Amino acid sequence: MSFYSHLNAKIITAEQIETQRKLLEGKRIVFTNGCFDILHPGHVTYLAQARDLGDLLWIGVNSDASVRRLKGESRPINSCEDRMLVLAGLSSVDFVSPFTEDTPLEILKKVKPSVHSKGGDYQVETLPEYQILKEMGADIQILPFVVGKSTTKILEKAKSPS
Repeated sequence: MSFYSHLNAKIITAEQIETQRKLLEGKRIVFTNGCFDILHPGHVTYLAQARDLGDLLWIGVNSDASVRRLKGESRPINSCEDRMLVLAGLSSVDFVSPFTEDTPLEILKKVKPSVHSKGGDYQVETLPEYQILKEMGADIQILPFVVGKSTTKILEKAKSPS
């Protein structure tokens, strides 16, 4: 299998999620979600830590339309397909799936993770998905924020004159 084929095998479409999930019965699935518009060291660190919480890491990636609604008309910088391919290239990532809603509620119902992980800039009780995760019995883990590493800071630096 070529490296590119290996990456594509990690990308699970919305229609394939339930079939793939059934193949993983008994595994401790860690799920996280986000825009991941410009992948940076904060993301890579956080995803590696998330992967250590279970048997595999599955990432939900906001669609382009969802990113625009959440971040503004100038975003995303990279297409959903490109963002998923880059994430699939990380050794810590087992599966990547797109979702079109602004919150991961629907994809969570399909993936049914044992653990839901978010970066340190979130608080458990304020997550839109908190109630559904509680009902599923999923463990919610907030991982340490990597200070000084953010897509917003990268974009600000790119816009400022050197």
